[in-house]
Amino acid sequence: MGNLSVPIRAARLCALSLLAAAAFAQSAPPDLEKRLADLDKATKSAQMAGDNAWMLTSAALVLMMTGPGLALFYGGLVRRKNVLSTMMHSFILMAVVTMLWAVVGYSIAFAEGTPIFGDLRYAFLRGVGAAPNADYGATIPQETYMIYQLMFAIITPALISGAFAERMKFSAMMLFTALWSLLVYFPMAHMVWGKGGLFNASLGGKIPAFDFAGGTVVHITSGVSALICALYLGKRLGYPDESMRPHNLVLSTVGACLLWVGWFGFNAGSAVNAGSLASSAFVATHFGAAAAALGWMFAEWLHAGKPSMLGAISGCVAGLVAITPASGFVQPFPAIVIGAAAGVVCFLMVTAVKKKFNYDDALDAFGVHGIGGTLGAILTGVFATKEINDVYSGKPMGWIDGNFGQVLNQAAAVAVSWVLAIVGSWIILKICDVILGVRAEEQDEVEGLDLSMHGEEGYTFEG
Repeated sequence: MGNLSVPIRAARLCALSLLAAAAFAQSAPPDLEKRLADLDKATKSAQMAGDNAWMLTSAALVLMMTGPGLALFYGGLVRRKNVLSTMMHSFILMAVVTMLWAVVGYSIAFAEGTPIFGDLRYAFLRGVGAAPNADYGATIPQETYMIYQLMFAIITPALISGAFAERMKFSAMMLFTALWSLLVYFPMAHMVWGKGGLFNASLGGKIPAFDFAGGTVVHITSGVSALICALYLGKRLGYPDESMRPHNLVLSTVGACLLWVGWFGFNAGSAVNAGSLASSAFVATHFGAAAAALGWMFAEWLHAGKPSMLGAISGCVAGLVAITPASGFVQPFPAIVIGAAAGVVCFLMVTAVKKKFNYDDALDAFGVHGIGGTLGAILTGVFATKEINDVYSGKPMGWIDGNFGQVLNQAAAVAVSWVLAIVGSWIILKICDVILGVRAEEQDEVEGLDLSMHGEEGYTFEG
């Protein structure tokens, strides 16, 4: 009988509470219901304002990753005679991709359609305004979501430019980027993030794969496409016999630091609100980057006898790449594991593997983004947990939760990303080569693309 006393007392308290509530309701002001409704409305309005402010800030942070972040990072890594042409790639794509996005890009990526393409309901941004689209962000204007996703579309092709730096015609680069965005990036974004997309885990995808902020969509597509560009264009004149060391590591270090800061908008912003998931992604991003910087640095230290600034910043970027798909699904210590693994694996790719196969990926876009993105996407399937992001409504998420099948889903998304990038990039390069020719003339390359393509120099010396 003693065991029954607790539920009996609980029942009495519940009854008393109901009586008190009824008495309060009888004595409450007649406009209480309206006041409660107004309070609820004000609370929702404050939440929407906070979420919108964070998303606009995140959009600005992601744009900062391209210019000045990537522009400085890549610009410092090339030879002096190509610094402006290399930075020009990042800068001009901020304009080119924006125009494509406004006309058809956003609609192909995020309108509902087939598992591979969205339809054209949002072409020319029709119907994209202040009203939220609950499928993507219930507390922010669809226009905010649109501009946020645009910043991803801008930086992705800019990453590819690291592979063909110092030897591709500027006109060919612009045509390649336009076609690549239309035929590779926009469809891949729809497959992973668009409603009804083939791999969308929360909006009706047939093969649910996790990619919180762009491991497959951004890094694998750009990194693998970078390799195809490097192979198609061939090696730079004098590679690998002539010295092609970075001309200004100070610029690259500043650029890497801007990338690290901007990546918080890239990953934490992908929560599409200012709540706890954004905090979790922010934390995972930072820990992953730090672990990768150390992983690369120590691997290089053991291999070459000295830790370099170039190695540390390269490791940082590799970690940011690898943690991107996992950032909204994993706890802090798995994020450290992913980052450390990326630092070591990507170091081996850009030293041992690149040397063995002797391809000229000028700024290691494939070794860092293609391989780092692939590693991160697979490890997301290993470490994803419902404690961070309960996409499957209480069911196991990744292998760590007991769902090994998620690793297979991740592998399927990775495979499609690789195939689309390889086939799409090769066809587009062929088209560009027929129309414009893709490789700079030998004399232009010797003179440097700053002067030969743009008629200006990054550095001038007088007297």
